[in-house]
Amino acid sequence: MRGVARAFDRVVVVFNPNSTGNAQERAEELKSGLAERAADLPVELRPTEYAGHAREIAREEAGSGAPLVVSVSGDGGYNEVVDGLMKAGETRAAAAVLAAGNANDHRRVVARRPLLDAIVEGRTERLDLLRLTVDGDVRYAHSYIGLGITPVVALELERGGKGSFTEVVTTVRAFSRFHPFAIEVDGRRETFDSLVFANIPEMAKYATLAEDARPDDGVFEVVLVRHHSKLRTALTAVKAAFRGLGPQPSVREYAFGTIDPMPAQVDGEVLELEAAARVRVDIVAGALATVR
Repeated sequence: MRGVARAFDRVVVVFNPNSTGNAQERAEELKSGLAERAADLPVELRPTEYAGHAREIAREEAGSGAPLVVSVSGDGGYNEVVDGLMKAGETRAAAAVLAAGNANDHRRVVARRPLLDAIVEGRTERLDLLRLTVDGDVRYAHSYIGLGITPVVALELERGGKGSFTEVVTTVRAFSRFHPFAIEVDGRRETFDSLVFANIPEMAKYATLAEDARPDDGVFEVVLVRHHSKLRTALTAVKAAFRGLGPQPSVREYAFGTIDPMPAQVDGEVLELEAAARVRVDIVAGALATVR
């Protein structure tokens, strides 16, 4: 297909050649498919060489022209690409994800058709991003930011491995060891089992957290579970998996202070928040150009 007016001038496919999944195979398939259906569109494969390299590649590519940077990965790998593009400043770059990891919440929720078809058409749309600011340091998220049980389970999965049966065992083990956390909100000390800022309605492949959440409505949903017994918290998790938690409050920003050091999960990747940190989550409407 020659002469198509596209919103991007090339495709850069970023993948981890050492991933346990099929990232390299899927990257090569995408390049072959584009060669057949969009021969005029330059395509480059960019394998990563170390942790965080995808962020650097995205930031570098965003500095010239109008690339579409495709992350062949799960949610965490895609987060690196999105964060890298945003930190490049003013850019004409767009991003997309080709699912190849364990968790692909963003692709599953946002996609309207196969990625190859969307790239060939060449039209981009704008989606919102979550912006996490911790004592002045900024990190972007395409889907969610979680505190409490969410990052605890993620850390256990990193240590214990992935796969359906292993995930169940690991999640149960993490839940049994979990302790509530306290933060300062509007000058008050609040204690939670879970606090999730959601830009999409689903996470962790099965749970429906906020049925009205959309990545293009200029707000995000606050899904909070105040501290209760472990049984009650477990029942809330079961409800999320089987029935969904229903509508949740929508906001444009949420600020709090940490009391003790604690982990946070950003699109599947875990980072550590220090004690007495000032934290702000806000929405950046229409920040990301993508193909769907």
